[in-house]
Amino acid sequence: MKTALIIGGGFAGCAAAHQLTLQGGFNVTLVESAPHLGAGVRTQWEGGHPYTFGPRHFLTQNEAVFSYLNAIVPIRRCPEHEFLTYVEEDADFYSYPINVSDIARMPDGVGIEKELLELSGVEHSGNLEEYWIRSVGPTLYSKFIDRYSKKMWRVEDNTEIDTFSWSPKGVTLKEGGRAAWDSAISGYPFAPNGYDDYFDYSTASANVKLNTRITRFDIPKKRIQVENTWHSFDLIVNTISPDLLFQECYGPLPFIGRDFYPIVLPIEFAFPKNVYFVYYANAQPFTRIVEYKKFTHHSSASTLIGLEIPSLNGRHYPLPIKAEQRRAERYFEEMPEDVFSIGRAGSYDYSVDIDDCIEQAMGIREKIG
Repeated sequence: MKTALIIGGGFAGCAAAHQLTLQGGFNVTLVESAPHLGAGVRTQWEGGHPYTFGPRHFLTQNEAVFSYLNAIVPIRRCPEHEFLTYVEEDADFYSYPINVSDIARMPDGVGIEKELLELSGVEHSGNLEEYWIRSVGPTLYSKFIDRYSKKMWRVEDNTEIDTFSWSPKGVTLKEGGRAAWDSAISGYPFAPNGYDDYFDYSTASANVKLNTRITRFDIPKKRIQVENTWHSFDLIVNTISPDLLFQECYGPLPFIGRDFYPIVLPIEFAFPKNVYFVYYANAQPFTRIVEYKKFTHHSSASTLIGLEIPSLNGRHYPLPIKAEQRRAERYFEEMPEDVFSIGRAGSYDYSVDIDDCIEQAMGIREKIG
């Protein structure tokens, strides 16, 4: 029987473990440095309320991926979710993505309408700032995007962000309909513990090693060292940042982290009906607040909100900068046959979400099948 190593026990790692189990013919070992599986998608509790590290609703346009996960952890569809952005200079909340129906009640709405008539095409945009100004004009860019993106990516100037195919949530300026992802399935598990049962189910046939740190990597030879002992494998699936596998020989890959604060409030609901997120495109250090009951349907006289502040605490969001993506490609090129790198960190791709992790794991099974 062949041996397979999975590095990291987040959603991507667990999905890979399950796909290799379904494939058969592999003795699978999963190594995770934390004391539990699931990483930031694992359910935690605050004041009796379940939550995850940041919102982890399930979004996909792939019916097969939805059916796969739904069969293991039944998913409640939530097509009604809406987002708001608070614009401090207007002292008002508006829909996000930006909706044309809000412009009439903006104090500078007449000027914005004029700007929209003078837009140039986005085809030759060289950075995020150009893309947005050419999409919605300078005033809406200033209200919704400028300060938000700077604090989101911890940059002084949005011209530093030179890839933006991931931005925004499918549309820049919207007319009618709900907030975002009109063509996607949106949902969250029925179970109070969210996705946790999936992590146990998907790794049931694997040799799971929690609280275990890999001290050295020798990826060309497909082996790792744990506590001074080398272990070799026929196949490796990596889900951590690829620079770590090669001792950062081409330089470290930058990530943005998060300081996350769960806060219980003495009110049944804090947000209006159907509003799940509120973004803050102003000078405040936090980027958004999430009300978790909208996802979990937890029943309580109180509610839990999560406040997120971009920081260097953790490696959660790969930077959407071409030079860093090229650096990541250099690491991928060092990986021999039967070494795969998946997940948001492993792919060094901000756009990778839960559904993509599952699709990538399914793709590995197809390649080796």
